[in-house]
Amino acid sequence: MIDAPPLAPVPPTLPARLVAEAAGTFLLVFALVGAATSTAVFPDERNTLGIGLLGVALTLGLVVMIGASAFGPVSGGHFNPAVTIGLAVAGRLRWSDVVPYVVAQMTGGTAGAAVLVLIAGVGPANAMRRTLGGGFASNGFDEQSPGGSTLLAVALAETIATAVFVTVILRVTGPRGSAVPAPVVIGSTLTILLLTLIPISNASLNPARSFATAVFAGPDWLAQWWAFLVFPVLGGAVAGAAGRIGRRSRAGDATTALDAPPA
Repeated sequence: MIDAPPLAPVPPTLPARLVAEAAGTFLLVFALVGAATSTAVFPDERNTLGIGLLGVALTLGLVVMIGASAFGPVSGGHFNPAVTIGLAVAGRLRWSDVVPYVVAQMTGGTAGAAVLVLIAGVGPANAMRRTLGGGFASNGFDEQSPGGSTLLAVALAETIATAVFVTVILRVTGPRGSAVPAPVVIGSTLTILLLTLIPISNASLNPARSFATAVFAGPDWLAQWWAFLVFPVLGGAVAGAAGRIGRRSRAGDATTALDAPPA
């Protein structure tokens, strides 16, 4: 009897990938914003600062590691429209998947923020004020920036940081991979970038995360969301274009080397 060849693995369907993206983005926003609005400032007689900015940055890094490990095998673990668009520009994702992915991410992220608001609404008398006070960890510029940064400063910071982030993703998930597991590298990168950007813009790098909080924080915050859509997406697209050019360049070098006559 001749053994049948092993069946090729069936790739996840689009609905399965969208559920994974929504779940991962829900987890990201629920953990990050929950930490920023509650445990980061939760006071007691020994620790008046709570977990602080370092704790918030570590929370995002860890939750991205977890989300990428749990949902990455299904959807790629983007959880961020800027990442999705960057990968599409780089030729690593079909353009037909971009809009469904972004809708899933926006839905999951907003649901994560809504659950935090719901929990606050049925909590102690001051829970809602503590949760929504100060903008619900929303992103902003000028008077709504934690450090009073201008729109130009925020634009540069968000564009450059997102470009760095997407470049790291493209490198560690590319054909050459990384000696360190990709989720660890990606999560660590986000931790470092958050520590840099929190005082400037409250660190977006993710339009879905920004919308999820702004929609509950109120019209003043929602009016500035456009900046945290445009500049992270711009950074992701720049990184994706650079990655595509670099891949073509490497492919051309390989072709030249193969076609060259022996020395």
